[in-house]
Amino acid sequence: MVTAFVMIKANTGEADRLRNTVESIEGVESAHIVAGDVDIIAKATVEAPAAVKNIAATEIQGINGVEDTQTYIAMD
Repeated sequence: MVTAFVMIKANTGEADRLRNTVESIEGVESAHIVAGDVDIIAKATVEAPAAVKNIAATEIQGINGVEDTQTYIAMD
């Protein structure tokens, strides 16, 4: 299993809607609105690194209102 954390920057006022949309993506375990440089942190657990790419680069970045993402794969 591969665990990854996706940091999401949202357009102003979009965080609540985006969190719900991100949480509905298959493989995403949770999504939390946070304070700081990003607006949402999502945790994904999937079978392979390619699935992480699909979630971050295709699914999340394809949501209207997402400005930017950064993805970190857990090493433990």
